[in-house]
Amino acid sequence: MTSLASGPATDPLGPAGAHLAAATARPAVQQPEWPDPQRAAAVRRALALMPPLVTAQEVQGLQSLLAGVARGEALVVHGGDCAETFDGNTREHLAGNLETLDAVADVLGGAATPVVRIARMAGQYAKPRSNPVDAAGLPVYRGDIVNSATGTRAARAADPQRMLRAYADAASVLDRMRTGPHEVFAGHEALLLDYESALVRRSGAGWFGGSGHFLWIGERTRHADGAHVALLGLVDNPVGIKLGPGATPAEVLSYLRQLDPCRIPGRVSLIVRMGAERVAERLPPILAAVAATGHPVVWLSDPLHANTETTGSGLKTRRLSRVLAEVRSYAAAHRAVGTHPGGLHLELTGDDVAECVGGAIAPGDLGERYLTACDPRLNRAQAVEVAAAAAHEFA
Repeated sequence: MTSLASGPATDPLGPAGAHLAAATARPAVQQPEWPDPQRAAAVRRALALMPPLVTAQEVQGLQSLLAGVARGEALVVHGGDCAETFDGNTREHLAGNLETLDAVADVLGGAATPVVRIARMAGQYAKPRSNPVDAAGLPVYRGDIVNSATGTRAARAADPQRMLRAYADAASVLDRMRTGPHEVFAGHEALLLDYESALVRRSGAGWFGGSGHFLWIGERTRHADGAHVALLGLVDNPVGIKLGPGATPAEVLSYLRQLDPCRIPGRVSLIVRMGAERVAERLPPILAAVAATGHPVVWLSDPLHANTETTGSGLKTRRLSRVLAEVRSYAAAHRAVGTHPGGLHLELTGDDVAECVGGAIAPGDLGERYLTACDPRLNRAQAVEVAAAAAHEFA
């Protein structure tokens, strides 16, 4: 684990800077080792002086909508690329992803149920990785905000200047999202603490994360005493926590105490990613424990992340049959406890890809249409099939 040094990046917050510095000084996993820390500090200072990418009013608008989900009055669709890339910031790619998100929302909600749309866009540039080096012995690709996927040592060196490119690209993506036919919010994993902490801003008596409307903590970074939980505990954005099969009821209740002591409906989303074979056993005790406290959370199913496998040729994929099985088991657990299933969190794209197996995609089709920068995504037809199954199960 590493920790971030406090410094001028927190200056715009005034007194809040001390709290932010204390949060980011906690143990922090999945952070890059910048070759030149002074250069990284200069980028943090530059980001700290830039306007927030989202407004406090937009964040509050999402909070109000998620409160309705927590009350069982609506559903959520949260979807987009596994990892955004700078090269993928094109009108065609963004339009395709947003159209796919709309299609999933329309199918999930049907004619009667409101659906909140959150896109994995305008910030999903950092990725946690299982190993620090790849099979070739090079530093692992950690997302375009950190380094390049190109397989050379120079390209894989962590470059803090990329945070400025990520900010500029996120601003461009948000501009396009705001002109669409539906209200769509931006959400991403708040992984890279240098970037996230530099974009915290004042909002009345509190603070908000200016990098996106919805911020979540991943399975690899949800340490209760870690910097990621502490940082998101400081901001007023709606936040999420990914819960893998090792999550316990006691851990989840600890997160809720830290992140939402005032019990604001919809402030916390619990994103379940346990695997098709394990969710039926592992989820019900957590549902029951949270329900017993009366904590007004949003529940979401992420049926992809714990159902990843590797083909003989070394490509990661996911079988649609297992994705659907996790959705069904997730819904059954909610029915048994009497809780609202909330919605879906999906890695998807509008591009014509063959990365997950199922529907019209056979295992032998994984090849030229395998385009993801990191993990396999559902194409539009597959994503709509998952939404249709969820609509039936959540009804």
